[in-house]
Amino acid sequence: MSNTRREFLQTGAALAMGVLGGVKPMEAMPVQSAVLPGPSKEVQVPTMKFGNAEISRLVLGVNPLYGFAHYNNNFSGAMREWYTQDKVCEVLHRANRFGINAFNYVNMGRAPADLARFQAEGGKMHLIIQVTAQDDEAALVRNLKPLALQRRGEEVDLAFRNGTMKSEREWCKRARDLGVLVGVGTHKPEVIELVEEQGWDVDFYSGCVYNRTRTPEEWKQVLNGQLLEMPGEIYMQSDPERMYKVIRQTSKTCFAFKILAAGRIPDHGVADAFRKAYAGIKPHDGVYVGVFPRDKDEVKENAEIVHGILTAA
Repeated sequence: MSNTRREFLQTGAALAMGVLGGVKPMEAMPVQSAVLPGPSKEVQVPTMKFGNAEISRLVLGVNPLYGFAHYNNNFSGAMREWYTQDKVCEVLHRANRFGINAFNYVNMGRAPADLARFQAEGGKMHLIIQVTAQDDEAALVRNLKPLALQRRGEEVDLAFRNGTMKSEREWCKRARDLGVLVGVGTHKPEVIELVEEQGWDVDFYSGCVYNRTRTPEEWKQVLNGQLLEMPGEIYMQSDPERMYKVIRQTSKTCFAFKILAAGRIPDHGVADAFRKAYAGIKPHDGVYVGVFPRDKDEVKENAEIVHGILTAA
């Protein structure tokens, strides 16, 4: 029997049922999101205190839902084609069944309509909103009532590179006046170190464990003068520990993201990547992870892995 991620998690259940194959993909088992049953009998992801809320330590990531694959155009297109509004709502409800009650939302394209439908169907998510340069943060708070606003890492990293971090600090001050938790996203450990050193008034950080926003010159330094194709999507195995170290050094809540290297971690390495993530962060920190459950129930798998890690700890 091959030792794939799905088989590892499902073999016990499959044998008990006298069949092989385990849970069918979500494509074949659509969730009837408008008529979901009560609390799930499945495992529930453990929670953490975040502001005045109790949220799951596994937070649903947004990128796959809208085709941000961070891989190539074909993969991004496959995500966009599969993730209809029906599928987005199914996945959000599926996450709720396993105790995942927080969503790292971004207010782009069809996302507001999808979120409105999910909420109208009875779904509930604490929103940690990534705020882009185009967003009106006051309107986001007024319309969506989020738990937290997080300045998106792309904007922050660009400001760091251009020496204009003062503008990002001013954004944090404006967000503070809106009465929500305020955070800074980044792909660079140095950004968190700088914000900590300067004593910004923020509540949390969201840190990508792979530094994918190095400049071409920085990549050449790291790669001994060489430059790989798609330098914006290079994922170095030595990067995560650098981010985890910085996360452990701050007392503020942190969320690690891209712990699976945007799908580059093979199935047999996924559980280990989750273990390294939770070992690398603090007990009151969380992880953002997106899913693309076209071929298998990644929501269930991730929840079971995280439940196992955190309850054992």
